[in-house]
Amino acid sequence: MSRILILGAGTAGTIMANRLRRRFAKDVAAGKTSITVVDEDPRHIYQPGLLFVPFGVYRPDDIVRPRRMQLHEDVTYKPGAIEMVIPEDHAVLLKDGTRLPYDVLVVATGTRIAPEETEGMMGPEWHHAVFDFYTVEGATALARKLSTWRGGKLVVNVVEMPIKCPVAPLEFSFLADWYFTMRHMRDTVDITYATPLDGAFTRPIAAQHIGDLLDRKHIGLVTEFNAGRVDNERKVLVSWDGRELPFDVLVTIPLHQGAAYLKATPSLVDDNLFVRTNPATLQSTAFPDIFAIGDATNLPTSKAGSVAHFESEVLDDNIGHFLAGEPLEDGFDGHANCFVETGFDQALLLDFNYDTEPLPGRYPLPIGPMTLLGESRMNHMGKMAFKWVYWNLLLPGHTIPGIPARMSMRGKLAPATT
Repeated sequence: MSRILILGAGTAGTIMANRLRRRFAKDVAAGKTSITVVDEDPRHIYQPGLLFVPFGVYRPDDIVRPRRMQLHEDVTYKPGAIEMVIPEDHAVLLKDGTRLPYDVLVVATGTRIAPEETEGMMGPEWHHAVFDFYTVEGATALARKLSTWRGGKLVVNVVEMPIKCPVAPLEFSFLADWYFTMRHMRDTVDITYATPLDGAFTRPIAAQHIGDLLDRKHIGLVTEFNAGRVDNERKVLVSWDGRELPFDVLVTIPLHQGAAYLKATPSLVDDNLFVRTNPATLQSTAFPDIFAIGDATNLPTSKAGSVAHFESEVLDDNIGHFLAGEPLEDGFDGHANCFVETGFDQALLLDFNYDTEPLPGRYPLPIGPMTLLGESRMNHMGKMAFKWVYWNLLLPGHTIPGIPARMSMRGKLAPATT
């Protein structure tokens, strides 16, 4: 019997469980293969929706559903907290003492925010003047604050990369511009975007486009700002080099780390507890029967839902190859695409991979209908429609027609060479 164990029932874990159930449907029905998913949180959160909660576009009830309902009935769901992975024994130990053996392990426990790692961040102003929007609790507290706020200095700060959904802090800044404009108080709000990067985004062409948008919307950009501590008494964010950003409201994107249980298996992970992963096969570089997907990996691509979806198509095949004793395929190219909501019913679209940065053009066909690196209402409609796609196509593990796992150059305008 082949025992497939998946740690985490978020986006990546749920997609993989449902895809593998489809691949091994006959073996599962015959009792030859089992698929088990472990997660301690009974809620499945549509994480792209958290961005909209502070602005009243979504409520928490709009983006939270029971985890069990997202998994096929033939997938075993095991509620519980993970104590540690024991690769030498091919087993996972849960905190309640349960021991789960595996033939294939998929680490899909994503990433978590660690605000406690920044001095003062969780001080007396936490969720009063200092907020995150990467959790339901943080986004809800921020919604309450913004709905009654009379204006002042709003600072949006990324503490350190990598983070999940790396465009979300920019989207928050753009939506704040829209939100306060709609409330006829934009002139009372000074918005600053502070990042540890040397530009608005990690890739140069996209950084230029996004930087131009920040300028147009009168959003200040502070680069190479490495946040060191929050001074709660003075309401000042202080960088490691001594620069200070005063705030009335600080929206922080805290340090991100892999799941805490991975500390017990240091050979599996890097310093930030992300699984050391082969960038093409998604196999652990330390243990051949362990694979990783989604935000849990240390791969140099975005920690975004689209990446988990594209990875799942490759990992689905490679787990089949592994169990059959066949060579793995070097199938994943780092493909990511992201809608960037810019406010006023407009959005950008980025499509890129390990080697190719976001380029202008059309997507997914040479005639569109989406515009790459250009604002459009169609992109905004795509962003808002994604919630339906997420629940009904992505999580069930379906392949989306016309959107291949490997990035295509169709419709893209390559930069001029000199």
